[in-house]
Amino acid sequence: MKAAVLREVGKPLTIEQVEIGKPGPREVLIRTSAVGVCHSDLHHLEGSYPTPLPTILGHESAGVVEAVGADVRRVKPGDHVVTCLSAFCGGCQHCLGGRMNLCVAPDTRRKEGAPPRLGEAVAPMAQFLNLSAFAEQMLVHENTCVSIRKDMPLDRAALIGCGVLTGYGAVARTAQVRPGETVAVIGCGGVGLATINAAAIAGASRIVAIDAVAAKEKLAREFGATDFVDASQGEVVEQVRGLIKGGVQHAFEAVGVPSTVEQAFVMLARGGSATIVGMIPVTEKISVPGYHFLAEKVLRGSLMGSNRFPTDVPILVDFYLGGRLHLDQLISRRIGLEDVNDAFAEMKTGSIARSVIVFPE
Repeated sequence: MKAAVLREVGKPLTIEQVEIGKPGPREVLIRTSAVGVCHSDLHHLEGSYPTPLPTILGHESAGVVEAVGADVRRVKPGDHVVTCLSAFCGGCQHCLGGRMNLCVAPDTRRKEGAPPRLGEAVAPMAQFLNLSAFAEQMLVHENTCVSIRKDMPLDRAALIGCGVLTGYGAVARTAQVRPGETVAVIGCGGVGLATINAAAIAGASRIVAIDAVAAKEKLAREFGATDFVDASQGEVVEQVRGLIKGGVQHAFEAVGVPSTVEQAFVMLARGGSATIVGMIPVTEKISVPGYHFLAEKVLRGSLMGSNRFPTDVPILVDFYLGGRLHLDQLISRRIGLEDVNDAFAEMKTGSIARSVIVFPE
């Protein structure tokens, strides 16, 4: 199969022919239809987060099941599926406690010494985030995908698998925003826009979108923002408090920068919570004023939106088809696999929401 391979950190991906295995007992072979180019991929490409090499990046994807292993029960050939990097075993303390997104059990990966899913035995290739979706096919554990309605366009469905699921889950599951509450979202990229959309679905009374690119205001409002703060024009916290006296009840940071994490925490009202969705580089540290904790403010992380993707993804599909979830506007452009490096370059300008790689049918 054709795939975009990362062989060296900081270097462009190379388009190569890669061997892919046959499905094991609980594995699924998927023909990739579409995959979003996500900022998380860029973090690993640039080395902000380490990953074994060589590998095939990509994890925000959807496709059609081609074949399944003998013990697969969740999907069947011909099913349209959305993938999710939150592979879960179903039997560990996290899974049984309802927090399957935290599962790190090895059960969803092939045992040591077994033939690799990707590459040849003499030259195996690491599987990226349980998926490796910048490829014409994916060979995955059945607990990394969920079947969806066939009337759902797969290029839009792909976005649900990471960015949209993360934003929605951060609002609905991690922070549990309730109707009438106030929300601020820092960063209006793909995840930030999905977070704004989720806050609107949750019934937030005020949703303040914050970004240093003023041109994103129109898009943020289309996704449900009631207010917009241009982060390039003065002190952000003061601007937010000028809009909502006392601060917001919920702040979501979707950038992954220490300074914006600190802003999210400080702009909270008493008893508020700041949920950090962005991926902060592993070497970075956060510093917040200690006295804010006396106001019972909460600073917490959110891994993939605390998702339960087997049930969350079909709900989000229904939201889209019912006109409540905005996915069309998230796609800035559709590209071929050979354009993936250009997509990363454009992503770094901060001017787009999402590029989506679409594979020929």
